[in-house]
Amino acid sequence: MGHRRDTHILFTLTVVAGGLSGLAAVAFHLSIDAVSARVLEPILARPLGLRIALLALLLVAIGLGVGFLLDRIVPFARGSGIPEVKTAYVYGPGEQLSLRTVIGKFVLAAVSIGVGFSLGREGPTVQICAAIGAAVGKAARQPARIVKALISVGAAAGIAAAFNTPIAAITFAMEEVIGDLDHQLVGAIVVASVAAAVVERALLGGRPSLLVPNYSLGDWRELFAYALLGGIAGPCAAGFVWSLLRLRRFVKRLVGLPVWAKPAVGGIAMTAIGLILPATLGIGYPTLSQALLGQLSWRNMTTLGVGKIAATVTSYGWGLSGGIFSPALFMGAMLGGTVAHLVHPLDGPTTEIVGSFALVGMGAFFAGAIRAPITSILIIFEMTGDYAIILPLMISNMISYSVASWLQPVPIYDALLKQDGVPMPEHIARHDLRTMTVEQAMRPAGSADELAGPVLFPDQSLDFALLELGRHAIREATVGDRATAGRVVGVVSLEDISATVNRM
Repeated sequence: MGHRRDTHILFTLTVVAGGLSGLAAVAFHLSIDAVSARVLEPILARPLGLRIALLALLLVAIGLGVGFLLDRIVPFARGSGIPEVKTAYVYGPGEQLSLRTVIGKFVLAAVSIGVGFSLGREGPTVQICAAIGAAVGKAARQPARIVKALISVGAAAGIAAAFNTPIAAITFAMEEVIGDLDHQLVGAIVVASVAAAVVERALLGGRPSLLVPNYSLGDWRELFAYALLGGIAGPCAAGFVWSLLRLRRFVKRLVGLPVWAKPAVGGIAMTAIGLILPATLGIGYPTLSQALLGQLSWRNMTTLGVGKIAATVTSYGWGLSGGIFSPALFMGAMLGGTVAHLVHPLDGPTTEIVGSFALVGMGAFFAGAIRAPITSILIIFEMTGDYAIILPLMISNMISYSVASWLQPVPIYDALLKQDGVPMPEHIARHDLRTMTVEQAMRPAGSADELAGPVLFPDQSLDFALLELGRHAIREATVGDRATAGRVVGVVSLEDISATVNRM
């Protein structure tokens, strides 16, 4: 009886969370469009000299403002937001999904993307909607397991509303957030995805973000060309991820520059890239639609693909707020269109063939960079609604995924968490964490250390310690002696835990 009651409660809360997520996603997307239309586009229409001055002033000023707020007020609103959702799902919702963080994420990501930083809206949408799911569960005073389920529900609703692809949203939540096919959550995720997609279509009329061409597959031998596309997309995606992680690590270790000023450096670099290639500014969906319709030359697509990689690595690496989904699709489309010309060197491909290769390239690059191959297949399939595209997608995506996984073994979101010292189940066996104790990871207390909550004890498991650190959204905690009240015996941090397990 209790299980049935829990199911009914989860279903009801799922509908509420899905509907609210749809509303939040629409508001967020419209906010980005409004900032772009009222701020960025008028600047790009100015004469060259004035355009250079105004764009530089805008991006540097926004970089400073966003950097200050991220450093002092909303540190968990930095970057994509998906690593924060993964952390909250594993260790429990803390400051990563608080009201302050969500408001900060909404405003700072909308401004960062709207003024031209090369970032995507989908990652922030996932964090915003996951926070809505957690808030609905807490408001209904539900136990931790229901709140945890609603985090994944909100994440799926965010993808459904962002791409208008409810089926892909289900697999994304399973592949990226939950990490396995938890059948108990499938029903709830399906309901939330549908609810969010219905709200998005009701408010925006179901208009597609991208103009997608009719897919066409010529001779069966063209499948070898799609296999080649996958073989090229894998190394390119791995190179993009490697570059982003390297720059981000360099920026984090750059001690000569205040943390709040670092995004302004990204603004300077993004100004140079944006002036040379204005199409790399912002999300870039209009240019992406042109590539899908075969309206760009191979030279333009090659240049824009390389430029978008540089712009996205710059924007994300220097610490702005925004995701990498849309940029990955952009890069993949440009790569796919270029490969279409490569395999038709003499007579040149038709616009339909260029569009088809661009579509498959989107999925292949996404699979290699994001490491969610099933989601990438379903996103492109739902955009086209054409079963004929499935076979080329599967061939290209799985080759790209396999090659990228070999070149860059740790997926990007896990690698980002690893850089931040947050160990995840994929990297550390849960069994090891249950059997290892806090005493094995803690370091001696300093003379100035005093007990402060949460207080851990030497005999507690590292598994429990990680849950406590995640629940309170802190990086370290003091360790007290059970026998002697008020005595500090050590300090343990996320970095200490990670280093200890890696030594074992």
